[in-house]
Amino acid sequence: MGLLDGKVAIVTGAGRGLGRGEALELAREGAGVVVGEVDEAAGQAVVDEITAEGGQAVLAIGDCSEIDSAQAIVRTAVEQLGRLDALVNNAGILRDRTLVKMTPEEWDAVIKVHLRGHYAPTHAAINHWRDNGQPGHVVCTASTSGILGNFGQSNYGAAKAGIASFAQIVAQENWKHGITVNAICPAARTRMTEGAYGELKAAGGKADFDFWHPDNVAPFVAYLCSDASSHISGKVFGVQGDTVELYRPFVSEAAIDNGGNRWSAEQVGGRVAELFETTGMEPAPQNGMARLRYTMKDRSGS
Repeated sequence: MGLLDGKVAIVTGAGRGLGRGEALELAREGAGVVVGEVDEAAGQAVVDEITAEGGQAVLAIGDCSEIDSAQAIVRTAVEQLGRLDALVNNAGILRDRTLVKMTPEEWDAVIKVHLRGHYAPTHAAINHWRDNGQPGHVVCTASTSGILGNFGQSNYGAAKAGIASFAQIVAQENWKHGITVNAICPAARTRMTEGAYGELKAAGGKADFDFWHPDNVAPFVAYLCSDASSHISGKVFGVQGDTVELYRPFVSEAAIDNGGNRWSAEQVGGRVAELFETTGMEPAPQNGMARLRYTMKDRSGS
């Protein structure tokens, strides 16, 4: 028996990389899968892989950031596979460039695909569940580029930080309805991270374990799509290789006050250094990615 026997899940951007691995894993755990894609050939290839392994899958072509497409993918799950139990928001693009060189089109495209591409399917799925009195599970795809910050990715990082916040807020709004919403910050070798993690190797046992293989992210996503995770919601996880991390949201680390009196700008300027002295934080910009627990070095065979 699989963890998702009898369930149905949607995966957006499922034609390649992380989404492909997630769709295949969900099917192997027993779920019927709606493969959401804008690239019909890539999406159909994943559907064919799933059915060749004895699973059940259907293709839904469309841009998940468009309301009509998002609603259609939910209808596809219900009408063709009989129900909907989980949604994995995975679709994404990159348009990396420093802000001064970034065009409005590069900003808008990334924000639309990632942030609106999470809103639209989640809105459609949750309305379906609440209208029918059903529980459900949503997995959002954030990134350390958003919650830690990465040079040259102000568009992508802003969208991904927004997704992490989106997951936490929507989780609060829907907890009493039996709907969970969590986010992952995956790290893996895909077309979007080409060259950062070395050459792709076939997944295998410990002797040839490829830490950065994209399929390594999928088992935790399958767990978050299952009823076994129904007690977990509003959390942000790091997922890579054989590791899962739990991120703590922004937490106040230090404070100064003015004894019940309104500050003057000069007074604040005279005391703001206390915040940095208390915390050990630098007032200048810092490379948040330097705080990663698992770095982009070659971990194959480790």
